Amino acid sequence: MERFALTNPMKYHVPQLKAVRPAMSFDPAADFDVQKKALRARLEELLCVPERTGACVPLIEYEDHSDPRFDEIRFLTETEKGFFVPSHLLLPKNRAGKIPLVICLQGHTSGMHVSLGREMHPSKKPIKTVKDRDFALQAVARGYAALAMEQRGFGELNFDPDRPYSCHMLTWQAAMMGRTLLGERICDIMALIDAVGRGFEGVDMDRIGIMGNSGGGTSSYFAACIDERIKVSMPSSSFCSFVDSWGSIYHCDCAYVHGLLNDMEMSDMAAMIAPRALIAVNGVHDHLQPFESAKAAFEKVKEIYRAAGAENNCDLVAGPEGHRFYAELAWPVFARYI
Repeated sequence: MERFALTNPMKYHVPQLKAVRPAMSFDPAADFDVQKKALRARLEELLCVPERTGACVPLIEYEDHSDPRFDEIRFLTETEKGFFVPSHLLLPKNRAGKIPLVICLQGHTSGMHVSLGREMHPSKKPIKTVKDRDFALQAVARGYAALAMEQRGFGELNFDPDRPYSCHMLTWQAAMMGRTLLGERICDIMALIDAVGRGFEGVDMDRIGIMGNSGGGTSSYFAACIDERIKVSMPSSSFCSFVDSWGSIYHCDCAYVHGLLNDMEMSDMAAMIAPRALIAVNGVHDHLQPFESAKAAFEKVKEIYRAAGAENNCDLVAGPEGHRFYAELAWPVFARYI
């Protein structure tokens, strides 16, 4: 009997993915606002973002004023009925007047405590953070109010003690209900914005930025597409062509949205953010988001921003290494927009 070499099913999908022509691909010759509205309506449908049915007010657990750099407030927010998200708000000591808010999102790490540069709650023992991962400390040092929030599946919201994060099970539980884990995370982000606006004076709710690395960058990008209260989005190690990254390289389940590529590529989604500021931070040696693909996709983003009359409101920050955030390169760009 003649023997045949079996085809790798993952590789078999790749040319099929490359052949997809998204139905809602942005057309610079068509009406910008009509396309933006249609893209957002479709993305909301695909993400199945839950309605915020919780109280969406901060339930303060403690305040700590002992650090000479900032005041800290630890609080919970009920984002959906019976579901509470923990967060830490850092306010610089030398603040005057209302200051911008920066939402800081870790990706697939052990949780938001990394943004705070310490061991997980309730311990406050400092840890050595690598690759510029102490996002909240970076933000508050630059004079911003920093909100470190836990994403579902990470840190204190990881229900599986045997794994560093529990995205796989949560993704497919959500799918069984016709939801997405990414949509649930965006619901939490939007509810946290509600809570900060209702509970804390001194935070300028007209100047909200969001940033994160890897899975945190993905949430930063998608959330800005959905919520126009976010004025600056700075996704790191996450912007790229869907086909060349998620479609060709192994990623966590939580990044995938059923049917999304049939309608739009990641670059097309920038129409939902424009004319608000978008800063993509990418490493030139990133093994998950190939830089040449990210750079090519960003050319489409610039075309979209030109169509929106805001060609100077988007930037691609190129870091010299791999899958990480680049604080010294990225924050000065962020400061131009916030």
